[in-house]
This record gives sequence, structure tokens and C-alpha cells, in this order.
Amino acid sequence: MRNCDLHSIVKEIAVLQVVGDTHKNILAIDTDSRKIKENMVFVAVRGVAIDGHAYIESAEKQGAVAVVCEQLPETTNPAITYIVVENSVIACGYMLRAFYGINFDKMKVVGVTGTNGKTTTATLLYRLFTQLGNKCGLLSTVVNYVGTEEFASTHTTPDMVQLYELFEKMQNAGCIYCFMEVSSHAIHQNRTAGVSFSGGIFTNITQDHLDYHKTFAEYVRVKKSFFDQLPSSAFALTNDDDRNGQIMLQNTKARKSSYSLKSMSEFKCRVLEQQFDGMLLKIDNVEVVARFIGYFNAYNLLAVYSAAMLLGQDKQQTLQIISTLTPVAGRIEFFKSKNNVTAVVDYAHTPDALENILTTLKALCPQTNKIITVVGAGGNRDKTKRPIMGKICAKLSDQVILTSDNPRNEDAADIANQMLEGVDQEYKANVLTILDRKQAIRTSVMLAQKGDVILIAGKGHETYQEIQGVKHHFDDREIVKEIFNQ
Repeated sequence: MRNCDLHSIVKEIAVLQVVGDTHKNILAIDTDSRKIKENMVFVAVRGVAIDGHAYIESAEKQGAVAVVCEQLPETTNPAITYIVVENSVIACGYMLRAFYGINFDKMKVVGVTGTNGKTTTATLLYRLFTQLGNKCGLLSTVVNYVGTEEFASTHTTPDMVQLYELFEKMQNAGCIYCFMEVSSHAIHQNRTAGVSFSGGIFTNITQDHLDYHKTFAEYVRVKKSFFDQLPSSAFALTNDDDRNGQIMLQNTKARKSSYSLKSMSEFKCRVLEQQFDGMLLKIDNVEVVARFIGYFNAYNLLAVYSAAMLLGQDKQQTLQIISTLTPVAGRIEFFKSKNNVTAVVDYAHTPDALENILTTLKALCPQTNKIITVVGAGGNRDKTKRPIMGKICAKLSDQVILTSDNPRNEDAADIANQMLEGVDQEYKANVLTILDRKQAIRTSVMLAQKGDVILIAGKGHETYQEIQGVKHHFDDREIVKEIFNQ
């Protein structure tokens, strides 16, 4: 454990009131009262469901020497220091930054935000810059990396305490760059407070997370606020082909750049050819063979290239490495059966992502063959997107099997019915509902004939299925391989 002077850390934050002595040695800072031990600081955070102020007394009993809060408790303990701030989360970020001694001048952090493409863009940047000879870190939905050391990922953007612990590991390992996904939840909850970003990348924005943000306008505003907070020393890179792309840059102090497949931008790309095994792209007038499919991946690769140029990398070397990069786990992973049926496992779980992958597969699949889609929707999440997802899948597939995704605390049958409500009458005869996900995948394989394509959408890299609060082991990729090998 580290040993730090509380007084030196408190100097880094805006304090409204201090009750007690700040000249104390502290061993750690945490927002979870259950983790508090002797000589630790407890930060009382007002969360979405829980208010940390209700656990101040519990943290004190467990040995907290200081409490950071937005409101003093009715009864204070003379042995404990109370630091009152306007926003506990923001204060916590800057305290953790000081506690761990993170120097963002020596480690450049680039954040990637948007509805789709965050994982692919951040991961490919990590792989590219590693191959360019740099020690790098990655914070993503799939996995976190410190150099080549792997750490489990539980959220798209880690909670604040875990985030700074990982930053310390990266700094100690000599990482020069860190590429991280920045979710709208993390932005809204100030989970990246204290992070001095060297760059921000906007991929796109389409309907998602309305269960949390309530309106699309609020979702856009939250994404934009990430760019509003970038320093003038950073770059702000946006997708010019997204109708909200330029909105992201309206109030940023960062250097503005854009990339595009359709309009005049600083960085440009064209898709020249596309096959199941990859694409021929023209990036800034140089032809590049990429091992990816889909226009959405052309955008992701262009964002990666653009960021590399903004970070001062060599153009030819960057493009050469981009031509060797491969898809991220659970993002358009292909599997072939003995009788030439292709299964595609993909994380697509939004209307836009489903439309993108199905449009791509439809363009590549011969008209004589079928596209069979196995799809569900997550429980306890945005319900308004479910009928839209059902409508898109039925329109762009020859056969749809509605199944469970992560139903969480909802009834999987209710979720499937809500998806079915969006299906136009003319397509309903082509839709089956099989709630057992393994059986749904098995049925899709039974229905498929030589040359057909099965899309198994929604879970991608996930190795579990969450049902009524319990995570059961379930991996679409394992299931496909098992059925194909029978």
C-alpha cells in the first residue's frame, strides 16, 4: 500500500470546508464503504441508486481517518477529518490522481467515445502503437491491458478507483500511451475526473442507453460534454459523416480534426472492394488491404489512422501495420462449418449496429443464399430500441430467431415479444421465437444450407448470460464451434 500525506492531496481539490486536521498519513482512498480499513479515506458519493453519505458512519467504524463529503453528517467524530466539497466524484478523481502521482505529461491518454466502434477503435490503436514500438495501456469493454499484462474488464469505463489503480500500473510499467473507451455513463457520472486527455475521438451516435439518459438530445449533450472538457493541448477528432459529428466540436478548446468516407475532411477513405475476407481501402490516397468487412469498420480503421497521424506517427509505417490488424474478439468473428455454412458472432446490440452488420452481410452474401439472424435484447436496458431492432433484423434477414440475450431481471419472453412488435406484418412468418439461446443457435444451424450466413448478434465477446442476477457461463463462440463439430 502507498503512504501519503492527506494535506498534500487536499491541496489538489476545491474545498468548501475542513473540519479536523489534514496532516495525516493515509494508505488508500475508496468510495466503497465495505472496503474501508484503518488509515483510509472514504469518499461519500451520491450514485444513481445509492448515496454514499448514508455509509459514512459505517466507514468511520471500519477505520477511516478522513471523510470527503458534500454534506457534513449530523454527528461528527473529533478523531476524523471531514472535507466538504461541492462534488465528491470530481474531488475523488483529483485526489486519486495526486495519491498515485499520475503524470499525464508522460503518459498520453486518448479517449474514444460514441455509440458503436469504441472497442474496435481503442483496441486497434493499442495494437498499432504497440507494434510501432511503444509500451501501451488499454481500457476497454473486452479486456484491460498494461503493456502485455491482462486485467479483467467489468465495465466499458472502469470505476474511478480501479481506473487510477490501472493508471498507476501503466505508469510504473513505463506506458507512453493509454487508449480507453469512454462511455456516456462514465462521462455523466464524472468517472474520468482528473484525467488529462491528450485526445478524444468521436465514432458516431445512434439510439442507445435511453433507459439512462431518457432522451436522445440528452445522450448527445453528455457525449459532447466530453469534448467540451478537453484541454487546448489535446486533439478532438470527429466523424464528419455522422450528423452530430460537428456538434461534438462546437465548444471544445482542443485542436479540431475530422475524418470521413463521404465528405471533405482532413482524413479521407474510400472502400474500393469488399469480400468476406476483407476490404481494399484507399486511405489518404494510399491503397490498403484490410482484414475487416463493412463500412463501419472502414470508419473505425480511418479513425485509428487519423489519431496516429495526429499523434505524430509515420504514415507509411502506420498504414503497413493497419493492413496486418485483425478484428477484436466478438466483433465479426467468422466460423465455418464442414458444409460451408458461415456463422458470424458479433456484439451488435443497437439498431444502428444491427443494420450495419446485416447490410454488409447482405451485400457479400450471394442472392441464392439466406441470412439467418439469431438475436435478443438485454434486460433492464433501453426498451424503446427493442421493436426497432426486431424490425431491422426481419427486414434484412431471410429468417430471424428471437432469443434471450442477458435478460437480467426481466422476463426473456416479454423482451422477445417487444422485439416482435416492431416486425412488419409481411415479415412475421419468417420470425421464430426460441428463448433458450443454445437451442436457438442450434436451430439456426439446422435451417442453414451450404453458402448460407448465420448472424449471432448481441453478446459477442461475452462469456456469460445474466439471468435473475446470476451470471451463467455462456459463450456464443463456444456454442457455434461445438455445434459445427458435431
